[in-house]
Amino acid sequence: MLFDRVLIANRGEIAVRIARTLRALGVTSVAVHTPSDAGARHVRDADLAVEIPGYLDIEAVVAAAQATGARAVHPGYGFLAENGAFARRCAEAGLVFVGPPAAAIDAMGDKIRAKATVSAAGVPVVPGAADALEEWRDFPALIKPSAGGGGKGMVLVRSAAELPDALESARRTARAAFGDGTLLIERYVERPRHIEIQVLADTHGTVVHLGERECSLQRRHQKIVEEAPSPFLTAGTRAAMGAAAVEAARAVGYVGAGTVEFIVDGSTGAYHFMEMNTRLQVEHPVTELVTGLDLVELQLRVAAGERLPFTQDDVRLDGHAVEARVYAEDPARGFLPTGGHVLLLREPADAGRSTGGRDAVRVDSGLAEGGVVGSEFDPMLSKVVAWAPDRAAALRALDRALARTAVLGVVTNVPFLRALVTHPAVAAGELDTGLVERVLPELVPADGTPGDDVLAAAALVFHAMPQGDDPWEATDGWRVGERAWTTWRLESRAGVHAVPVRGVPEEAAEVRLDGRAVPARVRRDGPGLAVTLAGRTEHYLCVRQGDTLWLGRDGEAWSFTRHLIGDPGDRARAAGAGDGVVRSPMPGTVLVVKTQLGERVSEGQPLVIVEAMKMEHTVTAPCDGVIAELPAQPGRPVDMDAVLAVVTAEEA
Repeated sequence: MLFDRVLIANRGEIAVRIARTLRALGVTSVAVHTPSDAGARHVRDADLAVEIPGYLDIEAVVAAAQATGARAVHPGYGFLAENGAFARRCAEAGLVFVGPPAAAIDAMGDKIRAKATVSAAGVPVVPGAADALEEWRDFPALIKPSAGGGGKGMVLVRSAAELPDALESARRTARAAFGDGTLLIERYVERPRHIEIQVLADTHGTVVHLGERECSLQRRHQKIVEEAPSPFLTAGTRAAMGAAAVEAARAVGYVGAGTVEFIVDGSTGAYHFMEMNTRLQVEHPVTELVTGLDLVELQLRVAAGERLPFTQDDVRLDGHAVEARVYAEDPARGFLPTGGHVLLLREPADAGRSTGGRDAVRVDSGLAEGGVVGSEFDPMLSKVVAWAPDRAAALRALDRALARTAVLGVVTNVPFLRALVTHPAVAAGELDTGLVERVLPELVPADGTPGDDVLAAAALVFHAMPQGDDPWEATDGWRVGERAWTTWRLESRAGVHAVPVRGVPEEAAEVRLDGRAVPARVRRDGPGLAVTLAGRTEHYLCVRQGDTLWLGRDGEAWSFTRHLIGDPGDRARAAGAGDGVVRSPMPGTVLVVKTQLGERVSEGQPLVIVEAMKMEHTVTAPCDGVIAELPAQPGRPVDMDAVLAVVTAEEA
């Protein structure tokens, strides 16, 4: 018998997605949230909600479940999902942990122990060592934290000369990130493919696999685009890898949904066990769309003691599905996390909300208009997934869906994702884990300067509606009869742009671009703008917050701030390296201020350290000069692009 009430020990899109299945099953959902998440979408989507101090607070989560009468706890992914102590504490409290036994979590959570366990079961493993690491001589090699995951703390070593320093660095990172400095070293496979197998096991001895997911498109060792099935595997290799994954699960007495990850040599097809994730994966929707199964429902039924309703022979893969992860991050700044307020949100209009059906497009999202994206949690915002009868059609459908995605108010990776899923190598299925890094210059514009059409659109909006928060509700209407040129100084992330405008934008106006006057017109078009320049019309989404305007089009987004005389942003080259304005590259907290007012500094000298998501970033002086302004203070939160300091350049 299924549970009547389940607590979801997570947040964001995965909590929303679990609640959706609970609702479909008629099961009451209980959300937990921190004070800062009180208004989050996952809280609103649940039937009940309980405030807790933090998502890693085991006792608080257990107490919330007991107080609300929940019979089971679904951990989602991340946070406590792969914490054996949490699984044991749930059992002690009489709660069902929707996941594998604690012993299986522990066995697979230690990479050294996991490799030994699956190797004994006959599963191929990458040659490696867990002791005498300093004596390793098979290069290139990859150093990994034994207790780690998610690509954190891994170091690639190409020669024996690099090994001592690399081991020392990796141990420091492992201790800081995981509280355990134990390392292992493995032979590194050049241009490897990352392919994983979804397994499912019940308490009655049935273990099946649901095919593979290709996860080779990664940045910083973390997945960004996943698909099922892999364009690389043959039917024979799929069956062999699936059988190996089933044996790995059996070796630890696995129960529930899990994923066995393999490194695959793209030149030979040889595959080796990498690790097992003892939880639901972020990318599980692609498997759901090609199998027609709801993995969360199956997790719940297995946890309730039910048998799997099918065998391996019943599993069929139909069509192709591709998923792209939408992150609050800036690819042009090394994928640093961003943040802000979600001022306007548009997700693909035809996105299906069913879980196991054959939706052409599916969006799993934790976003809501008015929400805040901060630096406290992982920057993943949503997942856009497309299904089609074949891979090429699925990639095209995903690109179209991304083009209809807008999160105005927050810098995201959507334009980068569109460039990636349409790249020729991706279209050809020629994937490996280093591909994104190699082609990054092709995926990210060199300077990021907005096009003239976008600059003109922004200037026209400011020209038409000089005041009021909503440009469409300005009580004084358009500027009637004005024919003098007005130059708007608009700061984007690429610099300050001077855009002259004259006329009445709703009727007839002109914008000066490259020294020539271009006829222009603006009209309201539903929730956005229709901007006509020289007879060509483009459609935008538009939202304004004070002196900052956000425009969105085809998955891209631009922000423009109009500046007053004397404001730091009004200076020449105000966002360039030569202006002296030092800005925070990401939202976070000022950890250290390494300078003081009046101090003479040199170009490249560290000035301020900003921390976000356990990531530190040192901001340096853009030029030689003197610290003229220093708004940054230790311990103070800052927004992305907030002014930290101003350096007055020395005269040549």
